[in-house]
This record gives sequence, C-alpha cells and structure tokens, in this order.
Amino acid sequence: MSQLEAVNPQRKRWAQWGRRAVWRLSGGVLVLWAVATLTFFALRLIPGDPVLAILGGQSANPTPETIAQATREYGLDKPLAVQYVMYLGRLVQGDLGVSYSQHLPVTQVLAQQSWATLQLTFASLLLAWLLVLLLTVLTAGRLRWVSSLASLAETVCAALPHFWVGILLLAVFAFGLRWFPPAGSDGWRTLVLPSLALAIPLAGFIAQVTRESLEFTLEQPFVLTARTRGLSETAVRFKHALRHAVLPGISLSGWAIGALISGAVVIEVIFSRKGLGRQLYQAVQAQDLPLTIGISLAVAAVYVLANIVVDLLYLWVDPRQQGKTA
Repeated sequence: MSQLEAVNPQRKRWAQWGRRAVWRLSGGVLVLWAVATLTFFALRLIPGDPVLAILGGQSANPTPETIAQATREYGLDKPLAVQYVMYLGRLVQGDLGVSYSQHLPVTQVLAQQSWATLQLTFASLLLAWLLVLLLTVLTAGRLRWVSSLASLAETVCAALPHFWVGILLLAVFAFGLRWFPPAGSDGWRTLVLPSLALAIPLAGFIAQVTRESLEFTLEQPFVLTARTRGLSETAVRFKHALRHAVLPGISLSGWAIGALISGAVVIEVIFSRKGLGRQLYQAVQAQDLPLTIGISLAVAAVYVLANIVVDLLYLWVDPRQQGKTA
C-alpha cells in the first residue's frame, strides 16, 4: 500500500466511486440511444398513418390539403433516415417534441405524469423489501418444514403475473371488502392495492435469492462467533447475517426498478391511475411518436440512474468490492 493510500483512504474510496459512476453513465448514454432508436423504428412498423393521429384520427375527416400541410410541418414527408437523424439532433438538444395526441410539449406531459409512476414504483420496491425481510429473516434456517413452506410461498409469488394479482386484489379488497378504492391516484389508500400487485411477485423473486444467501451466511464462522458472545438469534440475524445476505438482493434492485416501471403499464390501466405507464399505453395506440419515445427515454433514464445508485450502494454495504472497482 502506498503512503498516499494509507494517509487518505477516504479520498481513494470517493475516487473509486466516481470512476464507477462515470463508467455506468457512459453505458447509460448508449442505453438511451438504443431505446430511442428501437422505439423510433418500431413505431414506424405499426400499421396506420401518424399524420391522422396528429390531426385527431379518422373521425376528424381532415382534407387532403390539411394532411399534406401536417406532413410537411412535422417532417414526415422526408425519408425515414432523414427523420431519424433530425429526431436524434433534437434529442441531443433536449427537445422531445410535441405530443401528437395531446398537443402539449412532451416534457410537460412527463412532468405531469412522472411523479405518480415514481411514487408507485418506489412504494412497490419498499413494500417488496419489507415482505422479503419479514419472510426470510423469520423463516430461513429454522425448522425444515417452516423453511420449505416459506420457500414454496416465494416460488408461487414469483410466478404470479402482475395483472392477475391486481385483478384478484381488486375483487377481494376493493369490490368485496371495500377496504380500498378500486381506482384513482389521490391519497395513500389508492396506492396500496397497485403497490401490492407489483410488490408481491417481485418479493417472491428477491426472497428466493435472499433466502439462499441468508442460509449460507448463518453457517459462517463470524455468525457462530456472534452466537457464542451471547447475542440473541434475532440480533445475530439482523446485526450480523443480514448485511451480507442482502447483497444479492441489492444487486437485483436496479433491475427490479425497471421491471416495476414496466409492470406499471398494466397496473396503471387496471387501477385507472395516472402515470407514465398508462400514458405510454395510450401513446402507442395513437401512434404518438414523440410521446412514446419521450416516455421510453424517461423510463430508461430512471433505470440507468437506479442501477448506478444500486451499484454504489452495493459498494457501501460491502466495502470488500471497492478494491475491484475499475
């Protein structure tokens, strides 16, 4: 170890974190470019005329002159390659365009709808982790039948589709027991059922990984040493074993945020919630190219940032990884 490293290890740690963040951001830029490109060309393959979507659909009965004017105004008369280059140029300048269907700047639509989806996503992630910790810490390494039963519950939950869980929760707790409202986006009560619909399958998946890691950790020498010092089993699990056992689950949390936002497309439609998921569903139906790409880029950006945060959190929880930072 050099003298500089010995004198200032904290500075070295921040430098390592900075290099890791820059590397991840560089990869994130490529992800955003790929998302914009794939979405642009995929929407062009959908049958239908985007000009009609701009003018209000077939029911608006636009004249040929109006169609021609709109085609020129939005650059849709140019070759597809030229349209693609022009759109990338606007994206680089931060111009996401104007929504065809809502006739509003895409940035304004994103500002209006993003918070509802982020609220649902992070509430679901928090709830999923609460379920994971409750299930794994209380049952891992216990009696064989208890652990097996909990493992079976995790497998079943992980296999459940979001839309099926959402419909079941609506039928039981909204229409049956009437404990929660079936739709809406106002107040915490409207958030409970959608969050559960997203959290339950995710909790089952993360719990499977966390259980295996926790059972392995409970057999390690440092855990046995903690028990010999007279610590209670609860203290051993929460203070010593859990920090190491959650590492695989933390590494999956970045992916989980992307999966939750994807699942929000269905859940927001089922529960009639406002948000990016519902807007994306409507934008694809209307062939609203600027809004679809704008939402896709916003979701990809959240996914990239979440993975960077999770990566740095992993380094903080497990300092042994810092020496492996590129």
